[in-house]
Amino acid sequence: MASQQFCTFLLDGRLFGVPVPAVQEVIRFQPMTPVPLAPPAVKGLINLRGQIVLAIDLRCRLGLPRRADGAPPINVVIRTSEGTVSLLVDEIGEVIEVSESSFEAPPDTLRGAVRGMILGVHKLEGNLLHVLDSGSVCQVLAATDATTPGR
Repeated sequence: MASQQFCTFLLDGRLFGVPVPAVQEVIRFQPMTPVPLAPPAVKGLINLRGQIVLAIDLRCRLGLPRRADGAPPINVVIRTSEGTVSLLVDEIGEVIEVSESSFEAPPDTLRGAVRGMILGVHKLEGNLLHVLDSGSVCQVLAATDATTPGR
């Protein structure tokens, strides 16, 4: 039976994951340069050893409550078809391997925009692993290009 590995992380107490091959690295919070006129989910740009990387606040993007003040996020740097992006998360989890047979469609309890950003879930012992669609999460950039004057 086929299996897949996920890099997991927590957001507002919920377990999320992205496929390990998409993850470039996990790093501590980095200082960010704000991006004028960017959507609220775009928290800024970070300099990653000379590479400029866009940082997206996943709590904001998924419609979750704001992070508590004083709690710095962790950067999960992923590679997408649009380039390298940093996902700001609350806490990093483990790399886990799950069987493809445990994969299910997103639950009906997921509503609105967040439903389109979750590919599905894996039922784990005592938890649900929400599989993030990194392409959909990063579409915040396409929406910005289409709605920003002069672009």
